[in-house]
Order: sequence, then structure tokens, then C-alpha cells
Amino acid sequence: MEAADYEVLSVREQLFHERVRECIISALLFATLYILCHITLTRFKKPAEFTTVYDEDATVNKIVLELCTFTLAVALGAVLLLPFSILSNEVLLSLPRNYYIQWLNGSLIHGLWNLVFLFSNLSLIFLMPFAYFFTESEGFAGSRKGVLGRVYETVVMLVLLTLLVLGIVWVASAIVDNNKASRESLYDLWEYYLPYLYSCISFLGVLLLLVCTPLGLARTFSVTGKLLVKPRLLEDLEEQLYCSAFEEAALTRRICNPTSCWLPLDMELVHRQVLALQTQRVLLEKRRKASAWQRNLGYPLAMLCLLVLTGLSVLIVAIHILELLIDEAAMPRGMQGASLGQVSFSKLGSFGAVIQVVLIFYLMVSSVVGFYSSPLFRGLRPRWHDTAMTQIIGNCVCLLVLSSALPVFSRTLGLTRFDLLGDFGRFNWLGSFYIVFLYNAAFAGLTTLCLVKTFTAAVRAELIRAFGLDRLPLPVSAFPRTSRKTQHQ
Repeated sequence: MEAADYEVLSVREQLFHERVRECIISALLFATLYILCHITLTRFKKPAEFTTVYDEDATVNKIVLELCTFTLAVALGAVLLLPFSILSNEVLLSLPRNYYIQWLNGSLIHGLWNLVFLFSNLSLIFLMPFAYFFTESEGFAGSRKGVLGRVYETVVMLVLLTLLVLGIVWVASAIVDNNKASRESLYDLWEYYLPYLYSCISFLGVLLLLVCTPLGLARTFSVTGKLLVKPRLLEDLEEQLYCSAFEEAALTRRICNPTSCWLPLDMELVHRQVLALQTQRVLLEKRRKASAWQRNLGYPLAMLCLLVLTGLSVLIVAIHILELLIDEAAMPRGMQGASLGQVSFSKLGSFGAVIQVVLIFYLMVSSVVGFYSSPLFRGLRPRWHDTAMTQIIGNCVCLLVLSSALPVFSRTLGLTRFDLLGDFGRFNWLGSFYIVFLYNAAFAGLTTLCLVKTFTAAVRAELIRAFGLDRLPLPVSAFPRTSRKTQHQ
């Protein structure tokens, strides 16, 4: 063989080893995420659903739990996708020729983006509908009972649902873009239909983030205030402990002497109230034992950090709005090849990249807090060891929709300059200036409105409580009139 043939073989062998290495790294990363998500879901599932008398139902629930674990791992991977890409670029810039990070390259990052896109499509369009129909199925009438009969019914329902969604998307495409070529392109299931359907789902996820994130940013302050110990100026723990002990004693007396009250008592409700008060009293005791550093330094620093992160997010979005009006390059766009390690995606270098990653995680956590705080999705909130299987499926679907829209959300708001890789940059609505501009303006306006409303109400309430004005005697007309039943209780 000639030298050129040996060179070609060596190049092919090197490419083969690189692909194998990327597959191993991707598998290890996904296995880690899968284990974490499985541990999380086992903490929220109902143990009674997996120890039922009917082995068939327990087997179905175990299969559905694994599908939900896979979906939640994909959602967590979508959250980590953009921060991992930004930090990888900065690492390659700082250590371009380091031997121990040769595995970190643009091909690996691009492959991870493609895998997340593929698994997100697979989970949203096939796995989660299959999991829901599988839990609700009982098998066809007259057929043999068992897991296999339920699988047959689930597959038939999934095929019918796929045909229905295919028709709806085809009609929607014909209405929006009345072009023969665009309609015929939907016949190509893999190249056009699935990306188009995922584009619609991603657009809904971005709209959901637009609503939930400002609400979550405002809600995060109150949630942090409940978790941390406030200074004595803002919180009187002795009074709260006294009131909790007094209420617990009153309810315990009702349980011991149920005949002394002439009103009918719901003993199960009273027992639940006593348990809740006991839990509250234990938490208050722990908070009372907190050190002076935790009380006087932890709470102000946490509130200051939240305020800085929120203000910085709004400031970056406002600057991005001005850039959209001036420079066309500020529009989000896709990038086919991941050219990492050449230039930093932040004007502040590595420090700016770290700030971008922190802001992305902060907005994602805020969006989840706002999602579960909204009245529409509050009933979907998971409970510790008391979450039904269908509720777990709903949570996994919603979290995957939110997390898969996070890269598009971050790039649309200008939180980072890292362009979208793979099929994430093929969404048609990303090229519309009016959609992107109105989205940025709506986010800045809603966030500012929620923060102003929350801070004015919170500051007013804390000032009234700090100066003891809430204990002042008020006229009877100032209190809302309660019903006679509430007064007796």
C-alpha cells in the first residue's frame, strides 16, 4: 500500500476513535442524569401504586416510571446544554493545548445538542403519550388480559393520536403558509415534520417561560424569606411559637373531648391540623436556634443577591432591545458548526461567561417556581411520597417543555451570544424581528411590573410589622365580616 492509503486509513481510524469517545462520554453523562432523576422520582411516587395486589398494575407503573425518568433526564440535559457549551468554550480558550481536555471539542458539543433535540422529540411526541395511555389502558374488550393486551391498546391509541396531530399540523401549516412546497415538505417525517412540530412546541414553551419567569422572579423573594431566618426586626419567632403552641393545645383539647363542642367535628381534619402545627413548631424551633450570623447576615445577603441577579437580567434585556433596533446581528440565529475555543461569547471574558451561566440557571429556577405558583398549574405540584403516576407524567412533560425552550429563551433575550446549534436554530419564528422585539419588551415590562408590585407590598407589610402597627386596635368596620360558622370554629 502507498503512503497516501496509510494516511487515509489513519485518518479514518482517528475519526472512528473520536466518534467512539464521544459516544462513551455522552452515555456516561446521560447515565449520571438518569440516576439522579430516578432517585428524585422515587422520592415523590406513591409507594402504594407499586405494591398493589394486582401485579399487572405494578408492572405497568414500573415501566411508566422508567419512561418518566428518561424524560426528566432529557429535561435536565436540556437545562445544562447551554451552560455546558458556554463553559466549554471558555475552557478551550484558556487551555487550548491541554492534553487532558482534548476530549472537549466542537464535535462533542454539537452531538450533545443533536441528542437533546432528538430525545426531546422522542419523549414529547411518543414516550409520554404512550406512558399516559399505558396507565389508563385496560386492554380491548374480549381480549386476553395482561400487560401485552394493554400494550396493544396503547399502541393503537398512539397511532390514532399521531394521525390526528399530523392532520392538525398539516392544516395549520396550510393556513399559516399557503405554499404547496411547504405543505409537501411535511410529508418528509424526519427532516421537516418532526422539527416543525417541535418548533410549535418550543414556541409554546417560550411563551410559557415568558409568563412564568416574571412571576417566579417575584415569587422567589418570598420563598427565600420563608426558607431563611429573618432578623429580629422583621420577625418575632417567640410570638409565632406561642401562637403555634396555643393553637395545638386547643386542637388537642378538642380531640380529647369531642363531646364538649356542640358543632360536629371532622376528626381527620383536626388530626391533620395538629400534625401541621407540630411540623411548623419544629421548624420554628430550628429557626430560633439559628446563629446571629445566619440571622443578621444570611437573609440580607440572599435578598441582595436575588435583587442584583434580577436587576442584571432586566438590564441585559433592555440593552438587547436597543441592540435589536441598531444591529441586525443581535437577532438569534442558528449555527451549523460548533467552532469552539476561538472567541469568547462575552465581552467580559470568562467572568462574563460565568455571569451568563448563573443568570440562565437563575431564570430557569425562577420559571419553575413561577410555574408551580401560578393558579393554573398549582394543582400539578408534586408531593413527597404522595404523587400519582399521571401527575408525575404531567410534571415531566411540563418540565421538558420548559427546559427544551430554555436555550431559545436565553438566546432570544440576549442573555448570551452563543448561537443555537443543530435543529434548535431552524425555528422559523426566530427570524421575525417583530416577534423577537415584542418578546423582549414584554419580558422586561412584565418583570418590572411584578417586581414593583411585590416589593411595594412586601416593604409595606414588613414596615407595618416592624413598627408594631399590625397590633394596633382597629375599628370593627375595618375587618371583613366573617360568617357565623367561621366565628364558631
